[in-house]
Amino acid sequence: MNNGTVKFYDETKGFGFIKDANSPKEYFVHSSGLKETIRENDEVTFDLQEGKKGLNAVNVKKA
Repeated sequence: MNNGTVKFYDETKGFGFIKDANSPKEYFVHSSGLKETIRENDEVTFDLQEGKKGLNAVNVKKA
């Protein structure tokens, strides 16, 4: 389980990015990978899963 902060999330389009708390990396998140509703600047926990263009955040929920 990873920790991070929602850097950007567009509810209308259903995607955004999460900044990892322990590295400079950012991960794509799609609405299908959410366990609860998130907003920008929320502290979240997430798992990583290989997607079409790299690692995606999945099982995302508020910390």
